[in-house]
Amino acid sequence: MRYDSIIETIGDTPLVRIAPQVHNIPNMDLYAKLESFNPFGSLKDRAAWNMVRPGLQEAVEQESQIVELSSGNTAKALAAIAGIHGVGFKSVTNRMKIPEIKELLLLLGAEIQELPGRTECLDPTDSEDPLTLFHRSLHEPGSTHLHTDQYFNERNPEAHEHGTGPEIIKDLDGRAPDWFISGVGTAGSSTGVARALRERDPKVSVVGLVAEKSDFIPGIRNIDEVQEVGIFDPDTYGTIEKVSSDEAIDGMLQLIRRCGILAGPTGGAAYFGAVRHLREIGPRLTEPATAVFLVCDRVESYLSYIRKRRPELLGRRPANDPAPDVAPAADAGEATTISVADSRTWISECRPVIVDMRSPYAYAALHIEGSLNIVDELFEELVRAGLPFSKAQPVLLACPVGEKSLKYAARLTRMGHPDVRSLEGGIIAWRDAGAPLVRE
Repeated sequence: MRYDSIIETIGDTPLVRIAPQVHNIPNMDLYAKLESFNPFGSLKDRAAWNMVRPGLQEAVEQESQIVELSSGNTAKALAAIAGIHGVGFKSVTNRMKIPEIKELLLLLGAEIQELPGRTECLDPTDSEDPLTLFHRSLHEPGSTHLHTDQYFNERNPEAHEHGTGPEIIKDLDGRAPDWFISGVGTAGSSTGVARALRERDPKVSVVGLVAEKSDFIPGIRNIDEVQEVGIFDPDTYGTIEKVSSDEAIDGMLQLIRRCGILAGPTGGAAYFGAVRHLREIGPRLTEPATAVFLVCDRVESYLSYIRKRRPELLGRRPANDPAPDVAPAADAGEATTISVADSRTWISECRPVIVDMRSPYAYAALHIEGSLNIVDELFEELVRAGLPFSKAQPVLLACPVGEKSLKYAARLTRMGHPDVRSLEGGIIAWRDAGAPLVRE
C-alpha cells in the first residue's frame, strides 16, 4: 500500500487471536489489539495526532513549540509529528524513568524538561507541585506553546472512540466483545474504546488495570494516581484491578514466547490481568464468549526496565545472588555517594558547596536551600578548564536522579578533589524523603 505521509499509517492495527492452548480459558476467544503496529510504535500515536491536529497549522506558522507532560509514548509520537512539520517539541515530566525512551526522544530532536514533582504523574489538585504550576502556565495568556494536554483533552479518548473501538467491532464481524481489558494511564484509550463498544452493546464488561501502590509499570498509573487524571471516570469500568510489575513481565513473556507478540510490559500487564480475570469467570460460561485486550507498544524500549527487575532473563546474575568469591578491586577514582539523611547532616556540619545540575526552570521550581545552579553543559565546560572548586571546600553534586552527578563526582575525584560527593537518588530522592526544598 502506498501513502503520502507516515501519519496516514496511524490506525487499522491488527486484531490477533491468542491460541486457546496458551490462555486455557474454557469457552473464551481472547484477542490482542496490536497497537504496537502504529508507525511510532504505540497506541499513543492515535491520541497524539488527534490532539495536535487542530492547532498544528497555526503552530507551524507561528513557529510555536509543542509541549506535553509525558515521559513515554505520547512524547515519542508528538516529537515525531513535530519533526515532520518542522516545529519543536518539549517533553515535561517528573522523571524520565525509561532510558531507552529518553534516548529516542533525544534522537527525535525533543527538548526534555525534568521537574521535581511531588508525584510521578500530574496531580492537578496540588497547587504547589512544580508539574501543576508548569501545567497552569501553559494556559496563561500570551503562552506561545501548543499544549496538547493529554490528561484533560477530550480529543485523547475521542481518538479511540472513533478509531480503536470501531476497528475492534469491524474485525469481530460487527460485534462488540463481551469483555474489554485495558491498563489505565491517562485513561484515554480505555475510556474511548469503552464508549465505542458500549454504543454497540451496553452489556460489554470493562476491566481497568492499575499498578500496585508502590510499584511501577510503564504507561499504567497506580491505584492512588489514577484518581488524579482529568479524563478518568470510575463509571467507565465494571471493575478496577491491580497488577504488579512481576505479573506484567510474566504476561509479557507469555506473549513473546508463546504467541510471537513482542509486547512491552504494559501489554504484558493487560494480558496477565485479562487471563486472571477471565479464568475466574470461565467455569461459569455456558456459551462461547469474546474478550479483547490492548498491546500498547513493543518490548525493545524496555530492556533496561526488564534488566533491572529480572536480570536473569537477559543472562545476568540477579542482584541478590551471592557475590563471586573474588571481588574485583575497587577503582581508586570511584565516586563517593551520600544518602539524603547523611547529606543533611553533612551539609549542616561541613557546609559543602551544593551544586544543582538541573535546568534553570527545574531549579527555580524547587531546590535545596543554598545550592548553586550550574547546568551540566556549563559544568562540563568548567571541568574541562580544571578543578572548578577549591580542594579545601567539600562539594555536593545533585542532579534529577543521581546519574550525572555520580559521573562528575568520579571525574572530580580523579582530578584530585579530596571530598566531592554525589547525592544518591538525586533531587527526586531528596523530595521523596521529605527533605526541605525551596522555591526561587
